Amino acid sequence: MVDLLQKAAKNYTVRVFVQAILTIWAVATLTFLLVREMPGNPIDVLIEQILTQEGVSYQEAYDRVAASFNFDPDASLLDLYLSWLGDLLRFDLGTSITSPGTAVIDEIARFLPWTVFAVGMGLLISFVLGIILGMTMAYYRDSFLDHSLSLLSSFMTGVPNYIWGLLIIIVLGIQLDLFNVGELRGTYDISLTPGLNAAFVLSVFKHAALPITTYVIATLGGWMLNMKSSTMGVLNEDYVNVAEARGLTDKRIISAYVGRNAALPLFTQLTIAVGFVLGSGVVIEEIFVYWGIGHYLFQSITVRDYTSMQGVFLILTMAVVFSNLFADLTYGLLDPRVRISGDK
Repeated sequence: MVDLLQKAAKNYTVRVFVQAILTIWAVATLTFLLVREMPGNPIDVLIEQILTQEGVSYQEAYDRVAASFNFDPDASLLDLYLSWLGDLLRFDLGTSITSPGTAVIDEIARFLPWTVFAVGMGLLISFVLGIILGMTMAYYRDSFLDHSLSLLSSFMTGVPNYIWGLLIIIVLGIQLDLFNVGELRGTYDISLTPGLNAAFVLSVFKHAALPITTYVIATLGGWMLNMKSSTMGVLNEDYVNVAEARGLTDKRIISAYVGRNAALPLFTQLTIAVGFVLGSGVVIEEIFVYWGIGHYLFQSITVRDYTSMQGVFLILTMAVVFSNLFADLTYGLLDPRVRISGDK
C-alpha cells in the first residue's frame, strides 16, 4: 500500500489531478465565506422588496419571508460549512434558498447548456478566423494588410467584451435600428415548442446571435496576434526552409508544415479559454438578457441566494481548473516535440 502511494505521488498525472482537486476545494471554501460577507442576506433583501412594493409592517414582511425561506440567519457559520461540505462530498449542491425545494444542480443543468452553446460557437468561430487571419498577417508581414490587421486586432483585444456588447446594442440596435433588441431576449421564442425542428433551431441561433457576435469580436484579436507570432516562428524553422528548397508549392508548405505546427500552441490556449470565457459571460448575458448560467448567477446575487451562488461558482471554478488540466495533459499528445515525462 505504501509503495503504491509512493508511486502515485511520483506520477505526474496523479499529482496535477490532486492539485486540481485541492484548488477547487480552496476556491469553493473561499467562495463560501465571501458570499456571506456580502451586505444583506436573502431574508433582508426580500423583506426590503415587500416593504417597498406592498407597504406592510416589518414584522409581517419578516414572518412571510421566514416561513417560506430555507434559511436561518442565526445558524453557525461552521455548522453551515460542514453541512455544505458533507453535501458536496455526496455530489449534492443543495437546494435554492429563495426557491425552496428547487435543487441547485437542476437549475444549473437548465441554464448551463445555453452558455456552453453561445460560448462554444463564439470561440470556435473566432478561433478559425484568428488562425486564417493570423497566418495571412505573418505571410504578408510588414505590408499594409499586416499593419491594418495588427492595429485592428490590438484594438479588439484592448476593449472589454461587455463594452462590445453595449456598442452592439446602442449602435446597431438603437442608432441604426438593424434589429429589435426586445425580441432577442431569452434563449428562444417561448411560443415555440423545444425540439429538433427548423423553427426552434433558427430561433435558438437568432437569440444567441448577439452574445456569439460579442464573444467573437472580443476574442478574435487575441487569436490573430497569437497565430501571427506562432506562424512567424515556424517560418524560421529549418524544415520549412528545406521544404522550400525541395520545390514544394506554397499551398503544400502552408498546410503540411506551417499551419499545423503554428496552430498547435493555440489549441492548448483554446481549451484554457473555454473555462475563462464561461465565467466572463455574466455581464454579457445580462446585457442581452440571455438566459444562461451568467444570468442565473446574476439573479442569485441579486437576491443573495447563497446556495445557488456557491453552486455556480463551483461549476465555473471546475471549468477553469479542468480546462487547464486538460490542456496540460494533452499538449504532449498534440505536439510530438513535447512529451511530459511521468517521473517529473
